[in-house]
Amino acid sequence: MSDSISAPQALSPATGPVPQKLKRSIGVVGGTLLTLSCVTPASTLFVVVPDLFASLGTWAALTIAIGSLLCIGVAFCYSELGTLIPSAGGEYAMVSTMSGRLAGWLVFVLSLLVVMIVPPVIAMGTADYLAPVIDIPAPAAGAGVMLLATLAGLLDLRANAWITGIFLVLEVVAAALVAVLGFAHSERGADALVHGSVAVEGGGTSTVTAMMVVSGLAIALFITQGFSTAVYLSEELENPRRNVPRTVLATLAISTAVILIPVIAITMGAPDLEALASGDLGAMVTAWSNSAVGTFVSLCVALAIVNAGIVMVIQNSRVLFASARDKAWPAPVNAALSRLGRFGSPWVATLLVGVPGAAMCFVNLDTLYGVTGVSVTGMYLLVAVAALFSRRGAHRDTVAWRMPLWPAVPVVLILVFVYILTQQEAQYLLWTGGITAFATLYWALYLRPRKDSRWLVSIPVDEENPEVRPAEQPAPVAVETAAL
Repeated sequence: MSDSISAPQALSPATGPVPQKLKRSIGVVGGTLLTLSCVTPASTLFVVVPDLFASLGTWAALTIAIGSLLCIGVAFCYSELGTLIPSAGGEYAMVSTMSGRLAGWLVFVLSLLVVMIVPPVIAMGTADYLAPVIDIPAPAAGAGVMLLATLAGLLDLRANAWITGIFLVLEVVAAALVAVLGFAHSERGADALVHGSVAVEGGGTSTVTAMMVVSGLAIALFITQGFSTAVYLSEELENPRRNVPRTVLATLAISTAVILIPVIAITMGAPDLEALASGDLGAMVTAWSNSAVGTFVSLCVALAIVNAGIVMVIQNSRVLFASARDKAWPAPVNAALSRLGRFGSPWVATLLVGVPGAAMCFVNLDTLYGVTGVSVTGMYLLVAVAALFSRRGAHRDTVAWRMPLWPAVPVVLILVFVYILTQQEAQYLLWTGGITAFATLYWALYLRPRKDSRWLVSIPVDEENPEVRPAEQPAPVAVETAAL
């Protein structure tokens, strides 16, 4: 079996006991609510977007729009691969099957880096938006959000779909209110959106260059990145071959609208470029209306962050569960992470995600947005490479949703993402590269020498389509039959 990044794995029949599977309990509506909550449009708008205003000024909206267009191609790749490989492993299961075990391991590391660090970083933003009601230190507020999200993550997934759905309505209302107020108090015309200007220290303005936009695309990709959660939930979605692409594409469309429209309104309604660059959106809302409206919006954003924490803990625990089921770790660790609780959730994996996440809120994580942007871009790059192999050999005749304009879409994405990576700051590339190098060392010293008993990427049988057996699905590796 090849460990190459470019060569697809050979087929091998599924033997031994059927791998433990998660329960199919949600439809496309529930899946979309959970996935949208992971994108968490309002908290992204209020926590992440201000960084783009500071560096790109009036071209923040243009950068997000370009990133969203790129994400359409990425969504096509996720939709096709997600219906071919309906596994809670998400990206790593898809890439391992199509591009080889080493490529899948690298994607797993990148995805784990993203999903483990982002929740506490966003959770710490809760303190700023609770300030109108109560003054709580950012680390304490973030830790509280992570622990609350962990408790919710232990519940049944259907219950979480309703909880996150209610929170999602509130954050969409907040984003809509910001958009209405921004457009109603426009200080500049729509032409400002195509003339890039940003405030600089000491007063005055500077022109935003095309290279600055390219550099900002890594963060723009991160802003709508959560649509990939639909793939992580593919084992729990009813009729995944129909509902995975619907959930992925619907989530991307809705989240882009919920984020981009308010960004355009803020760009047009900011009192001046200095206020826009400051990124104090709460102050702008209060200036456009009154303190009561500002408080309402702030509380909605705080709920949105809690909502994001719940969904991210759910997603991340599924990744760890799948990695244990696929024997990525020593036997005792695999046994613990693959345990399911009374509600059908992987409770040990959920605790392992949430509790350390709460502890991380007390760590300085200032550079991690840049690292996350690099990791997301690298992950999308490897997914696009895997999409090139989605119609070769045994994959050609497998029942799945198929993207339009294949193979042009993945080829263009590969070229664009490589270029975006070359424009990122060296420190972020070094941090991500160092972590990836350490993970590769673990692969070389532990996983690869035990390739017959470790990192066996399994694809659970889709019982709703029993005619598609594991041996007919793309490249499942034989399930480990030896005792742990």
